Amino acid sequence: MTLRQAFVHRLSAAGPDDVSGLLAAIGAGRIDPAGIVAVIGKTEGNGCVNDFTRAFAVRAYTDALARFLPPEALSKLSLVMSGGTEGALAPHVLVLERRPAGAGAASGPALAIGSAHTAPLASEDLGRRGQVRMVAAAVRAAMADAGLDGPEDVHFVQVKCPLLTADRIAAAEARGATVATRDTLKSMGLSRGAAALGVAVALQEVDIDSVSDAGIGRDVRLWSGRASTSGGVELLNHEIVVLGMGRGWAGPLAIDHAVMADQIDVEPVREAMLRLGLPAERQLAGAGRDRLVALLAKAEAGSANRLRGYRHTMLDDSDISSTRHARAFVAGALAALTGHAEIFVSGGAEHQGPDGGCPVAVIAQRTGGPP
Repeated sequence: MTLRQAFVHRLSAAGPDDVSGLLAAIGAGRIDPAGIVAVIGKTEGNGCVNDFTRAFAVRAYTDALARFLPPEALSKLSLVMSGGTEGALAPHVLVLERRPAGAGAASGPALAIGSAHTAPLASEDLGRRGQVRMVAAAVRAAMADAGLDGPEDVHFVQVKCPLLTADRIAAAEARGATVATRDTLKSMGLSRGAAALGVAVALQEVDIDSVSDAGIGRDVRLWSGRASTSGGVELLNHEIVVLGMGRGWAGPLAIDHAVMADQIDVEPVREAMLRLGLPAERQLAGAGRDRLVALLAKAEAGSANRLRGYRHTMLDDSDISSTRHARAFVAGALAALTGHAEIFVSGGAEHQGPDGGCPVAVIAQRTGGPP
């Protein structure tokens, strides 16, 4: 068996179209374009239906990588852009790469990366069991691509999913189909929720028979502790990235995950950091901070309008979506652990963690040296 090694490159971004960090890393030989599996990024838009910073970033990275990759290879990449960097969240991208491990490398387990794309999703299936089944099948394909033996080896699944627009709704209705909602913003939540339940089904966290169309986006008892889904207007299919610990992988990178019970429940995240050998008894600093390669999380206001008994107004603000409040709030809590805010926090956690809670993944270098 040929061992593989995963690489995660965190690149700061001056704007959605800033590919200078990627091109510099390629020019210096730090990134091999042929090994890139995915680019996961935070862009500085509003994160809503009309957030075209996501599509802008996808276009910029597609055009940049087209200089190095043939069209067939380019079409297989997962370019997952999540809009919204409220508060002090720092716009950045994570470039996920894999290569054959060097001679003499010891087998893992070590960080493993797999990906898969689905066919275009019919608009009438969005937010319904058809989407759940489609995503579940693709997650299993991405696990196989990563060489992961079973659900227990998976620590995080990032899904980019489509949403409904007025034109897509009209096209569906013109052929006699009905859609789950005619509200385009609500369609984002339904799509995220159905995609998350697809992850939960693939990872055996939820049985498909317990999922109904009526329960998607509503039944908070159904959730995945390892799903992160982000909706966008820039695609019609799903792009899926699976991160786990695989025995067929080598290298110093490792991943662990945690589930926050609410937006300030940071102790499970601290415990995951400690399991990875990070000095997380207090805020990371110095070499410990350098060994933290990436932190990925979801954020959600929850449905109770309370946080540990105290009222909040995230759900009552008619000017700013609750997802935007939650992103900034959870990012602040997590940044207090990491010591910086160049972290990936995505808003809208339907079926991703318990009601008001947040799945989190931590990628770290287990030994000293630059990440």
